Amino acid sequence: MSEKLPSVDVLVVGFGWTGAIVAQELTDAGLNVLALERGRWRDTPTDFAPTFAQDELRYMWRHALFENLAHNTLTIRNNTSQTALPMRVMGSFLPGTGVGGSGVHWNGQTWRFLPSDLEVRSHVTRRYGAKAIPADMTIQDFGVTYDDLEPHYDRFEYLCGTSGTAGNLNGQIQAGGNPFEGARKRAYPTPAMRQAYAPTLFAEAAARLGYHPFPQPSSNLSEAYTNPLGVQLGPCTYCGFCEKFGCGNYSKATAQTTILPVLMRKPNFTLRTEAEALTINRDSTGKRAVSVTYVDAQGREFEQPADLIFLGTYALNNVRLLLLSGIGTPYDPRTGQGVVGRNYAYQRTSFVNAFFDDKILNPFIGAGAHGMHIDDFNGDNFDHGGLGFLGGGYFGVLQTGARPIETHPVPEGTPTWGGAWKKAVAANYLKTTTISTHGGVMSHRGNYLDLDPTYRDVYGRPLLRMTFDYTDNEQKMAHYITDRAADVARAMGPREIKVVYRDGSWDVVPYQTTHNTGGAIMGADPKTSVVNRYLQSWDVSNLFIMGASAFPQNPGYNPTGTVAALAYWSLKAVREQYLKSPGPLVHT
Repeated sequence: MSEKLPSVDVLVVGFGWTGAIVAQELTDAGLNVLALERGRWRDTPTDFAPTFAQDELRYMWRHALFENLAHNTLTIRNNTSQTALPMRVMGSFLPGTGVGGSGVHWNGQTWRFLPSDLEVRSHVTRRYGAKAIPADMTIQDFGVTYDDLEPHYDRFEYLCGTSGTAGNLNGQIQAGGNPFEGARKRAYPTPAMRQAYAPTLFAEAAARLGYHPFPQPSSNLSEAYTNPLGVQLGPCTYCGFCEKFGCGNYSKATAQTTILPVLMRKPNFTLRTEAEALTINRDSTGKRAVSVTYVDAQGREFEQPADLIFLGTYALNNVRLLLLSGIGTPYDPRTGQGVVGRNYAYQRTSFVNAFFDDKILNPFIGAGAHGMHIDDFNGDNFDHGGLGFLGGGYFGVLQTGARPIETHPVPEGTPTWGGAWKKAVAANYLKTTTISTHGGVMSHRGNYLDLDPTYRDVYGRPLLRMTFDYTDNEQKMAHYITDRAADVARAMGPREIKVVYRDGSWDVVPYQTTHNTGGAIMGADPKTSVVNRYLQSWDVSNLFIMGASAFPQNPGYNPTGTVAALAYWSLKAVREQYLKSPGPLVHT
């Protein structure tokens, strides 16, 4: 039996970026907010001190910041003809756990989606005609526009102190920035990071080919900054330990370094760590959530009532909790009916190594969002007529720091072990750079999430099952933009290049991105979406579902900037509309 606890105004499940944003906004509105986090407390000075945080073995290979797969995992298959098997070792993606969630180990790459990304089905239909969308491609508009989200993108960037060069200020294209971006009302809060040699070589080569290089928007700060909450961040030291690591320099924006120093002092906020949500409970009508049942580290079970509930767990976990709670109709790929689990998407990456004889590139100098890119082949920034695919991606030299255990690029034909391999690593380490592509994935009927019929977690609950593979659309897109990346690599004047397309089915083993999206998507129709344009459940009006689970498909960019912007957009509606008149914010 669960012990029933006193009710609170707001209950937040999951305490990463979105959980912290929800708690900050609604405590400011005067509500009592309680957050449940399944992992443990993490604090910058005690957990990520510079004296030990740059430990590649601990964080990259032993996965200190990530989910414990012995406790909880998911099963994976490429299609319905296969039997899904549990993911036993971290590989393609790395979900975080603990306070701050995956935002602790993110790179700080802070993008705004293109205006056409948010209205992709409408945009493609207008430009190419409805027949350009294959019958099994289930893309749809987000239900919000870039103009809706622009002030909320701005708010997140100023919370983080994001460093960058504006490309479009109030409709005026700016030199040195991304000319393809949507119009922004004001410049980035801090200037772009200083660029190392390899990103500079890439930018020069891309410009010679007629492309438009610009610096990576970075929440690894270029200079000291105090955000609107009064929290101070320091300048990045280019140590190269961002991705998969916490930052002890207070120079990478995370929940810990931007929000928690203010939030944790509030008397109307409470955080309970090591508290894993089991199910969302509803009243007899099924239309209202009344509580969440959770279990603590001692195995004790509690029921926490609340007037308003927000899911802010990782995208995959949001979907699983909805399925376990019986909220929304599960998606069925055979009929195309149902919504929960629909439109799961990932991302498509590839790379080109460029090997030099006459240039020392010092790749160990870096940061999570330190580099130069082009957007000429992202989204619909180029004419897709006759190409046989939709979507695209950005690419460039993102010098994150060539960590020594992880990084050892060698030319084609090099043995995979032994003395010749060691010699090649030693000869090429300082003289090699990588152009990486970062492509979108259009949603398709056969890619989805559901509950596994066989495997269960430590609490006896079914694991989440992922059915996903790249389609012909993603394969053609990846080849196209990888070939363009190879063109730029050759223009950089290397001794030789090595092109890695990553052909074939999606594989869970090699790391690509931790950008899992969809499954609880937003939209204008409850028949094809789980939440409305304000991230409010169509079925349970006092339940809001934050995060990338709301994306109807996955654009080429990294998701965090849009995840945060959607959270602020949703919370504005909660504060200005829902709290005054609780109930559905969109009627159908």
